[in-house]
Amino acid sequence: MPGRRISAVFATDNYETIRPVFERMRKQTIRDEIEIVLVAHSTEAAKEALKYRDEFAGVVIVEDPVYELAVARAKGVRAASAPLVFIGETHAYPHPGMSEKLANAMEEGWAAVAPGFGNANPKGTLSWSGFLCDYARWGAGLPGGEIDFLPSHNVVYRRSVLVSFGERLVHALSLGDGMMECMREGQHRFYHEPSARIDHVNTTMGLHWLMERFVVGVLVSSRRAVPWSFLRRLGYVAGSPLIPLVLLWRIMPGIREATRHAATPPGTIATSVLATVIRVTGEFFGYAGFPIHRADRRMHEYELHRLAYLAPGKS
Repeated sequence: MPGRRISAVFATDNYETIRPVFERMRKQTIRDEIEIVLVAHSTEAAKEALKYRDEFAGVVIVEDPVYELAVARAKGVRAASAPLVFIGETHAYPHPGMSEKLANAMEEGWAAVAPGFGNANPKGTLSWSGFLCDYARWGAGLPGGEIDFLPSHNVVYRRSVLVSFGERLVHALSLGDGMMECMREGQHRFYHEPSARIDHVNTTMGLHWLMERFVVGVLVSSRRAVPWSFLRRLGYVAGSPLIPLVLLWRIMPGIREATRHAATPPGTIATSVLATVIRVTGEFFGYAGFPIHRADRRMHEYELHRLAYLAPGKS
């Protein structure tokens, strides 16, 4: 019987929310080497997953209120027993070979490996702009190799590295720069393996698309600025008009690749620019000290129940 090669950690409120992802995990080529760790409100809420425990190296349910996804994911990491940990989401769908390809890439000694991201609902510019703003840097069509920046989620990590963060693990798993701060302090190196494909679902309801872009900016900048002085915050507020140029420069290779090969609809680039401007508007408010509790709750809802925010015909 194969050992546990990867623990896949998912925070959810109940089994129905995670079912689409769970079904894809059942199709993984190395599913008998994968431990599934579900962090849910209660064992009862996720117990249906236990019916499939014999298909995997194990299925573990960890109880947590799941009020904060970073806290729940950190609890899942600590409960995991495999040497590698994949931090998944309720709206990101792994292709069958993803886990195996990520695990194989990790054998080269990387601290973390990011998969190749694709758009799970590629109808319309709102979906594409949200996808490109968030994941263009790790697109499935880009070349593989060592990278200098990781997304916090939908990545496989060496568990020993995550655990070494100690109490800062929650900070590392939160939306923002926390993971990169911790990784850089440890001088860890990471890799992009585009053949390990995962498709990400993106918000397509107009008002919610706008709100999501805004709250991402608020949360990222608010958390980034926690240790800053008033003068440094003021400097970033003053420099906010330049931030869209920086963000667009970072994701431009992924945008060019997508518009060349992925049949993106007309207006995708313009909508991506708009999405970036909306995010930077949120960053402006975050640097200025805008209260984040409402933004945090709204983002929690989008992260947990993304499928509820797809416009008809755009799923």
